[in-house]
Amino acid sequence: MTDNPNTVRFPEGFAWGTATASYQIEGAVHADGRLPSVWDTFAHTPGKTRDGDTGDVAVDHYHRYPEDLGLLAELGVTHYRFSLAWPRIQPEGRGRLNPGGVDFYSRLVDGLLEQGITPWVTLYHWDLPQTLEDAGGWPERETAERFAEYAALIHERLGDRVTDWTTLNEPWCAAFLGYAGGIHAPGRTEGAAAVRAAHHLLLGHGLAVKALREQGAGSLGITVNLYPVDPVTDGEEDREAARRIDGLMNRIFLDPLLRGSYPADVLKDLAQVTGTEHVREGDLDTISTPLDFLGVNYYTRHVVRAGGQGSGPSPWVAAEDVEFVKRGLPVTEMGWEIDPDGLYETLTRVWNEYGAGVPLYVTENGAAFADELTADGRVHDEERRAYLEAHFAAAHRALAEGVDLRGYFVWSLMDNFEWAHGYSKRFGLVHVDYATQRRTLKDSATWFARVTRANGF
Repeated sequence: MTDNPNTVRFPEGFAWGTATASYQIEGAVHADGRLPSVWDTFAHTPGKTRDGDTGDVAVDHYHRYPEDLGLLAELGVTHYRFSLAWPRIQPEGRGRLNPGGVDFYSRLVDGLLEQGITPWVTLYHWDLPQTLEDAGGWPERETAERFAEYAALIHERLGDRVTDWTTLNEPWCAAFLGYAGGIHAPGRTEGAAAVRAAHHLLLGHGLAVKALREQGAGSLGITVNLYPVDPVTDGEEDREAARRIDGLMNRIFLDPLLRGSYPADVLKDLAQVTGTEHVREGDLDTISTPLDFLGVNYYTRHVVRAGGQGSGPSPWVAAEDVEFVKRGLPVTEMGWEIDPDGLYETLTRVWNEYGAGVPLYVTENGAAFADELTADGRVHDEERRAYLEAHFAAAHRALAEGVDLRGYFVWSLMDNFEWAHGYSKRFGLVHVDYATQRRTLKDSATWFARVTRANGF
């Protein structure tokens, strides 16, 4: 995989792509029959997003997608990972599909294929139809059943051209940030509800995989956000804190997906909050339905220590007292420490500890920096270029040690609505002037285009 010590080459056929999410880029929230999602409701609730920003317009991808397909072609990517907006396709989360929404995604898929780019579809990236949240949302079992129906219906319409399907993006965020921490939609602060939501998200995934397999779907997987978790010291209390956070962050999803069971220590931790009555016989068999791939989203490492009594809503159910520690490393605009070794450790851990032989993809990795257009009309984002190079090298190191890594998707194609941070954080390879919607390739984009075409650097 390497020609010389200074050259990094990836295996032939390695998938290079970028990633986006529907609510973050599409806008057009009232167009062609779309109804509100939980993120529409949340973003329009005063105080929930920075500066009251919403995804009403976002970067207007709904109307500007032909231009954005051109950007993907300029980047030389082989794949494009994007999500479908459930409330655009099935506005009330049940019943017949909305022709306007289906047609949009059909045109997008056709446009990608015309450019020679493989569409990589995510069925759910957090924009639950508001009608389903009104009925209880992910803490209710019915939402998992509705999700599987939606998955089967849209696969019937796009499955003739789309072969790669991801069920969920980052169920940890949807469950624990949305239902316990309250900092993502729907903004609830109920620990027990978050635990039920996590299970029903996984159940929805398993039901959807089964339904799509029955329809002869191609490659099926799920994307989870994973973090190495280290204790700040080797003391027993700090190691216990790390065990608890690792359980809530990583193992509560990896174990049921790849081993067909929840970790016993995590269930014991959560027993102080909720029971397991929501986990029915057969659920874990469904959740652990074999995968064709596992998507890994990686951004940083958690370093923790035992702390004092937690206060206020927290996504860390039954671990609110754990403190997260900075180590003095350089950080992104999100305040996340830059730690490419953590990507290597994450990939090798999943491959070696879970031993399932499931191919891996890095389905998100990237960084927000304070990008600005300079007088020469360019964005000189050397920090992002260096960030990506270091993380690509870490991924290649895992490959060289036997990890079956098949591809890498950079987050994100372009600057967009960054959830509760509004438009204050720029992750894109492409700069967007939000006032004019003008797109400009950053220096990192032109570098990335060389990487994709050379299959290395």
